[in-house]
Amino acid sequence: MNFATWPALFVVDVEGNGANPPDLVEVAALPVREGGPDTSTAGAWLIRPPRPVTSRAASIHRLTNGLLAQSPTWGEVSDQVHELLSEAWICAHNAHIDYRVLKAHLPKWEPAGVLDTLRLAKATYKDLSGYSLDALIKHAAPDLTAAPAQRHRATYDAYATAQLLIAMASHYETWHQLVAVAVPPGLPGAPMPEEDPTLW
Repeated sequence: MNFATWPALFVVDVEGNGANPPDLVEVAALPVREGGPDTSTAGAWLIRPPRPVTSRAASIHRLTNGLLAQSPTWGEVSDQVHELLSEAWICAHNAHIDYRVLKAHLPKWEPAGVLDTLRLAKATYKDLSGYSLDALIKHAAPDLTAAPAQRHRATYDAYATAQLLIAMASHYETWHQLVAVAVPPGLPGAPMPEEDPTLW
């Protein structure tokens, strides 16, 4: 895989407050450049949600109401997130969830395309018993020594997902081959189905 042929791409991860629909409490956007995660230009935001973080959500990502009390609101950071992501590709694990939540919070934003490492993993590692982020980390054993924070925080999960994307991309010769298996149908960037020939 020639990583120089890749378009601008951010691995994203979001954490919510446990409400339905969720309010954002953390967003991470990690660029992949030259075959590696570029932490020097990554974006990461902690956000004070309009509704409290549920105890269940806090037990998973450890972002409590007290911890977020001095963080900016989404309205204060949304323009920064939109500007960073711009019209680049995004990648996430089980990407339709992150895409849907980000799109709900950034209605004017539209990425060039959406890669899903869950979909990619099922095509690349066909015989695994599970495809959760933890299962893939165990299988592929990416180097996570430089990952920030800890598992279930957006910054850590984005870093782990980026390393998994890079590892799986080595199984494909071209960006277009990767896209063909990694973009879920109906999401931006999905290959257009070939039209049946007509008489006209």
